[in-house]
Amino acid sequence: MPRKPREKSKTGIYHAIVRGIGQQDIFHEEDDFQRYLETGKKVSLESGVSVLGYCLMTNHVHLLLREDDGDISVFMKRLGVSYAYWYNWKYERIGHVFQDRFKSECVEDDAYLLTVIRYIHQNPVKAFITNKPEEYEWSSCAAYYKADRNTSTFPDTSQILGIVHKDKKRAIEVLQKFTEEGNEDRCLDCDETKRISESEAYEITKLIMKDKPVTSLQTMDQDARNKILRRLRNEGLSLRQICRITGLPFHIVRKA
Repeated sequence: MPRKPREKSKTGIYHAIVRGIGQQDIFHEEDDFQRYLETGKKVSLESGVSVLGYCLMTNHVHLLLREDDGDISVFMKRLGVSYAYWYNWKYERIGHVFQDRFKSECVEDDAYLLTVIRYIHQNPVKAFITNKPEEYEWSSCAAYYKADRNTSTFPDTSQILGIVHKDKKRAIEVLQKFTEEGNEDRCLDCDETKRISESEAYEITKLIMKDKPVTSLQTMDQDARNKILRRLRNEGLSLRQICRITGLPFHIVRKA
């Protein structure tokens, strides 16, 4: 069945999400997050698409994009291909890094634009990573709160702050208060399934191993071991869960 054409936004603004294939992590180290942002900045300048906001979680990314004289599909493809090539080279792997094509929703008015930027910046708070969104290093929240001292165009904070108040300092104060308000925002999400608990992960591992002890993975033939590790990942176990249960080093699990 052919894919439906992507809905076009009248304002040229979109909230986009891309996630790791099989809901696996796409960022493992600080270098990975930094590489994605540097690539995003470069592609933004080259493709005529501005990044108004972002939040990089370990296995998915939220982006708030505006088409200036470019196309978000071109932007997302170039960003994804470039990062995936680098990621596969770094981690000595082959295959897809991202799950299918990105998802997007149109942002057609100022009220929803403010809702989306709050939703994006609140992601690490809702994931219990931090209590303050501006303390999360891999989102654009801190850039907004420091915009009165920042002349950078990545992210482009001018449009949203201009909506909030004509005075930039006052706009930042109002945006911060708005971001911290209790809310029930409902925006495009990555439809992630419930995380598997440690006890569930252990039971799944025992079933896949059958009668063999989990520790046997450490001395098993590489091809046989990798086959089991891939089955565990397909069952939804995270890389870190597999490492904890099997005792295998992270780099072996990641490359399986």
